[in-house]
Amino acid sequence: MKKLLSISLFFIGAILFAQDNKTNYVSDNYTKKEVHIKMRDGAELFTSIYTPKDVSKKYPIIMQRTPYNSGPYGENQFKKSISPSETMMKEGYIVVYQDVRGRFMSDGLYDNMRGFIPNKKGKKDTDEASDTYDTIDWLVKNVAHNNGNVGTWGISYPGFYATYSLLSNHPALKAVSPQACIADFFFDDFHHNGAYLLSYWKVTPLFGPQKTKRTTEPWYKFTNTGTNDDYQFFLNAGPLSNLDRYYGKEDEFWQQLKDHSSYDDFWQKRGILQHLKNIKPAVMTVGGWFDAEDLYGPLNTYSTIEKSSKNYNTIVMGPWSHGDWARNSAKQVIGNINFGDSISGFYQKNIEANFFRHFLKNNGKGENKLPEAYVFDSGAKEWKTFNTWPPQNTAKQDFFLQDNRLSKMAKKNFAFEEFISDPKKPVPYSEDIKQQGLTPRKYMTDDQRFAARRPDVLVFETEVLADDTTLAGEILAKLQVSTTGTDADWIVKVIDVFPSDEPETKEVAPYLKMSNYHMMVRSEVMRGRFRNSFSKPEPFVANEKTAVNIKLQDVFHTFKKGHKIQIQVQSTWFPLIDLNPQTFVENIFYAKPEDFKKQTHRIYNDSKIEFTVLK
Repeated sequence: MKKLLSISLFFIGAILFAQDNKTNYVSDNYTKKEVHIKMRDGAELFTSIYTPKDVSKKYPIIMQRTPYNSGPYGENQFKKSISPSETMMKEGYIVVYQDVRGRFMSDGLYDNMRGFIPNKKGKKDTDEASDTYDTIDWLVKNVAHNNGNVGTWGISYPGFYATYSLLSNHPALKAVSPQACIADFFFDDFHHNGAYLLSYWKVTPLFGPQKTKRTTEPWYKFTNTGTNDDYQFFLNAGPLSNLDRYYGKEDEFWQQLKDHSSYDDFWQKRGILQHLKNIKPAVMTVGGWFDAEDLYGPLNTYSTIEKSSKNYNTIVMGPWSHGDWARNSAKQVIGNINFGDSISGFYQKNIEANFFRHFLKNNGKGENKLPEAYVFDSGAKEWKTFNTWPPQNTAKQDFFLQDNRLSKMAKKNFAFEEFISDPKKPVPYSEDIKQQGLTPRKYMTDDQRFAARRPDVLVFETEVLADDTTLAGEILAKLQVSTTGTDADWIVKVIDVFPSDEPETKEVAPYLKMSNYHMMVRSEVMRGRFRNSFSKPEPFVANEKTAVNIKLQDVFHTFKKGHKIQIQVQSTWFPLIDLNPQTFVENIFYAKPEDFKKQTHRIYNDSKIEFTVLK
């Protein structure tokens, strides 16, 4: 069990801060205190406080609230590293970790993505904002040698709690950094545009069962599927309802996923974006261009605050998968692609530490050298800075899907390409035969040649580019489709096709070559039933031409001269997402074997991809 927890990306703290007391900078330079801080309703939340031993000066407080445990537990047990980075750890902060309500050593009931209560009527109306306020208030009044300034940070789910801290409105909170932050569980992690992310099925117990007492050990169990071939396991399992034998009704989250298959009030009230208004603290949102878990969250958290508030608000997007920026890898490699050396170290020293130092140690005074947007071009492999994101000097450019080509010219005769989509033979999301860990990573830059060669994947590409073309911002796929069925998923992938003389690299898998490599740059799915509303699913009319728009998250990628831009369109992506029966049923979680039908799908040549191109 401990091994599973340590590899979980949700346990980002455990990955970065494993216990090691033999040669421990933290134990040599910090004292540790453990307390239970009482909330306004009487619940007590477990909190670990690390304070520098040098008490000749005052320090800001930097805090992370987490559902994944704030261990190691015990005042003589120290993390190997504390604070967001080694740089900040050695600069000196009072570093605080807290188990959120209902988790590990904290009291109360856990509510997955607990909804914000805007108008609290009494002490019993508690949420993560009130718990954050009560915690900050206790810390600044009771922890010695603090300078009265507090910052919060977190990666993944702790990133959600960092965002949530903005709603606490405590005057001591001065700087917040939500990183890979969940913004809405219907668009991050477990859902993408209404499609269920089957790849996260194994981590369902992490959020399901309630604990019954304070504990330092997990009270839930992960499923052992007994195979290293996830594709075959899920294919053999059949409809989602057959997975009930692994998670019973005691797994509250599994039942919630099943019973709330559309964007109903259950999910809507758990979204945090609608509450991000008139934000006062400085915010630095951080994300990775190749984060398979939480890409929607950082981009939309930044853009929402930018539109609704007048505070200091900046965004950092690097060539990272989930949480890579907090690691100390010499090379930044995702799958077969090496983006360069010391990229995370550069971020930690020159961006993150700069942000917190300016607002927590210097009280926001003096020159702040950070730009509005610090973004990494994943094609040119270099950092760029902009005064806005997306950059101001961009233009929308349409490419039409015609005769296997990406064309800038629209045709008047509406021909089409078609393919047969068979739920019994779904398109894999990766050519690797493997047991997926607790989150996908590598596929975000994977070579897509294996998919391009399937008859149920349509391929459209440009001629060889005569000049560099840089995409900087949103991509919108405006498809015109039809199906012989009454439901379907539509997956669009944006791919950088390398030239045939591309040099080989040490990182490429032994069974691949960089010659003609098809690097996936961005991809997204739309569950067709939600094409008009995520709250009110509706069937397709068989064989009727229908518009399906898919918003792909932002990119910053230069397609170099000599490369080609390729689009792939398909309807299955397995087992990244669950299988669509392709016949409309009220709730796919309860679909029966006979509901799954082979269907023919068409993509008409007035379909287009709208790119945001840097001038």
